[in-house]
Amino acid sequence: MAQVQGLGKRYLKAFFKGFFVAVPVTVTFLDRVACVARVEGASMQPSLNPGGRQASDVVLLNHWSIRNYDVQRGDIVSLVSPRNPEQKIIKRVIALEGDIIKTIGYKKKYVKVPHGHIWVEGDHHGHSFDSNAFGPVS
Repeated sequence: MAQVQGLGKRYLKAFFKGFFVAVPVTVTFLDRVACVARVEGASMQPSLNPGGRQASDVVLLNHWSIRNYDVQRGDIVSLVSPRNPEQKIIKRVIALEGDIIKTIGYKKKYVKVPHGHIWVEGDHHGHSFDSNAFGPVS
């Protein structure tokens, strides 16, 4: 009986040691390297969330590329919503700094993307709150 109690103590001790190592490593990974996000809504259909309200896609967001400013046209990025700073939105990069873009419903018909900014749009035009509503994003 004492041997079983000693075995239980060892397993419990090993669990807590592993826990206190795994939690900081996981938090650092999710903050610095990548994290998982759920995509809801129709703005990125049909690329993401093709099932609409019945299902939602899960994506892996790469923090490493953004940290090094390695963003290309066609990349899908996550950014803070200009309408609600507590909400994140997911859009596709359409243009990079210096590019001239023909807009869809923006206050100007053509926009030159300023230095340090990108132009983002949802894949489902007309159902997306994107740069056509709020302009270039830094």
